[in-house]
Amino acid sequence: MYADNTLTPKEATRLCALGMLADGPMAYAELAAGVRHFVTHVMGPSLDVLGTSIELLKHEGLVKALSGEKDQAILQITPDGMAELRTLLTARIKTAENDLNKLVIALKFRFMDFLESGERILQIDLLIDAVENELARLEDLRAHHSDDSVHLIEWLDREIEDLERRVDWLKAKRARV
Repeated sequence: MYADNTLTPKEATRLCALGMLADGPMAYAELAAGVRHFVTHVMGPSLDVLGTSIELLKHEGLVKALSGEKDQAILQITPDGMAELRTLLTARIKTAENDLNKLVIALKFRFMDFLESGERILQIDLLIDAVENELARLEDLRAHHSDDSVHLIEWLDREIEDLERRVDWLKAKRARV
């Protein structure tokens, strides 16, 4: 993890692989394809993110082969893998919006069911804080540039509106959890 306890690109991929296996055993090739599909559809292709080896997860004892060999090996998450999944799921969230952060947020929602109710609420609270920080940053920028180009102001207004809707959605989601 980074010094601020947020996920690195490789840890995001690790979270994806462990979360998929937490849903149930699957073939090595199916897992690799599933991770690649999810990651590339959320953030686009990235060598930084897709560089995590499933073999490394096996070597670390986070997953184990139940049967078969190579691409056809049926993998299962271990108790240590479940503990690692929970650690990754509860990592902090960066406030800046970027493709990696979008992936981490998508993964948190994808695998949130593996957390206890209180942990789910805490994760949603972290998301609310991150969005509210982003919102405050853009509102400050808008105030500073209020006399600038109308095009910039229109763009900032749209971004601010999107963030306000996201905060409202997250608060409603929190109430449902």
